[in-house]
Amino acid sequence: MNVLNRWMVAAGLCLAACSTGVLAGPVMDRVQSQSVLKVCIWPDYYGVTYRHPRTQELVGIDIELSAELARDLKAKVEYVESSFPTLIEDLGQDRCDVAMYAIGMLSQRMEKLAFTQPYLRSDIYAITTKSNAVVKQWSDIDKPGVMVAVQAGTFMEPIMLQRLKSATVVKIKLPATRERELVAGRVDVFMTDYPYSRRLLDNADWAKLVEPPEPFSVLPYAYAVKRGDDAWLATVDAFVSRIKADGRLQRAAGHHGLSAIVVR
Repeated sequence: MNVLNRWMVAAGLCLAACSTGVLAGPVMDRVQSQSVLKVCIWPDYYGVTYRHPRTQELVGIDIELSAELARDLKAKVEYVESSFPTLIEDLGQDRCDVAMYAIGMLSQRMEKLAFTQPYLRSDIYAITTKSNAVVKQWSDIDKPGVMVAVQAGTFMEPIMLQRLKSATVVKIKLPATRERELVAGRVDVFMTDYPYSRRLLDNADWAKLVEPPEPFSVLPYAYAVKRGDDAWLATVDAFVSRIKADGRLQRAAGHHGLSAIVVR
């Protein structure tokens, strides 16, 4: 069963529920009673939920769209810092009502969380340095001795561990970063997705993008909520349907350079 079919089974939503927009349920009751929507974000996700290091301003497609969701629910948005390694715990412990930072719909996450329909999708890309003599094209990556970095907890980690047969996968855990490891020469290349690749190409003159010659591992992104509250899932899913239909998704994607990966 593919990921999209798994989403439909896991969601268990009827068309009538999805069309109503707001349904009663524990999370919705709390949001309405407190007039606050708690949104988990990862503030280092360029183009998605990114805190500018100089201004400290939060920007990105899901900063814009989370404000739209809060406006639709007549609530104010409250951001809760999260990360991919802590995502399941943060939702499970009710630290936030919804995770809105382009959550990849991985099977292991879908077993623990409930997902809306996808709104973005991305393949895997490689970043190396322009001066790197080891990796110049995609076919250079999976070779003996090549050190391939992945951010721990991201969807790239299990995929690269499975797909690479000769290269060595290096898991990068915070506070270490893939960029520092690459520039220092401790790895030859790191794997990332479309939004994060934009960060390097926009801001680092040393960065070189290596694209797969054909689709490598395209993954849909969605919003995630705690399992067990189907009414809240239907409410957030209905929001995704609305922003696809009324143009808000496409406009927000255009503001942040992500139009190419929108799921229409």
